[in-house]
Amino acid sequence: MKKFQGKVVLVTGASRGIGASIARAFAREGALVIINYLQNHEAAEQVAVDCTKLGGEGWAIQGDVTSESSVKQMIEQVLEAGKIDVLVNNAFKSYIFDADNRKMSWELTWEDYQAQIDGALRSTHYMCQAVLPIMKKQSNGSIINMISNLVQRPIVPYHEYTTAKSGLMGYSRNLAAELGAFGIRVNCVAPGLVYPTDTSKDTKEELKDLIISQTPLRRIAAPGDVAGPVLFLASDWSQFMTGQTLFVDGGLVM
Repeated sequence: MKKFQGKVVLVTGASRGIGASIARAFAREGALVIINYLQNHEAAEQVAVDCTKLGGEGWAIQGDVTSESSVKQMIEQVLEAGKIDVLVNNAFKSYIFDADNRKMSWELTWEDYQAQIDGALRSTHYMCQAVLPIMKKQSNGSIINMISNLVQRPIVPYHEYTTAKSGLMGYSRNLAAELGAFGIRVNCVAPGLVYPTDTSKDTKEELKDLIISQTPLRRIAAPGDVAGPVLFLASDWSQFMTGQTLFVDGGLVM
């Protein structure tokens, strides 16, 4: 029996990179995976096709997670499947990890911070607000929020990105404390640098080498490395875990 047979899993920002890897991993375990995307319809449809080939089912749905009305419309569509068992908040405001060309703290405007806070925290808030009535009715649900190991060890100070992800960790813990009574669990996954993805394409080789040299497992994560911990937190194998953050970075943060 596949682990997520009969389950409905919604992954935001799932047309590429880590989100696409997570979607495919759930499909391998038999889930109906809702692939949320913002712009890239073709890529999202391809992930949906992959999900079906892998033994699950894929369904691409467009939606802007930073818009409350767009999120509500998307959840109405998803509810045609009857329920939502798992929500993975993976979408975020695009960000380029380029240590040489990042903005220094004294160059940042509040608008820079606000853009990342909207991308990470506002979007997750809208998604959670939309699925909570459904999960409360089911007396069951798992929410996994994607953050970053930079919240624990800012090896490069990407100020606005890391500040937003730190806020998301705090939000997740508060949610976990409140929703446990309804059978809903909320956890975070914090990857280190993941390569190749669109955000890491400008990360210089010297920085990658530095990170690898300080990582006990002596490599950088691939998108597929992040999927396993997400599936674990979504499954009943972690049924007594909530408010936790799993760092997926080869031991860089320990």
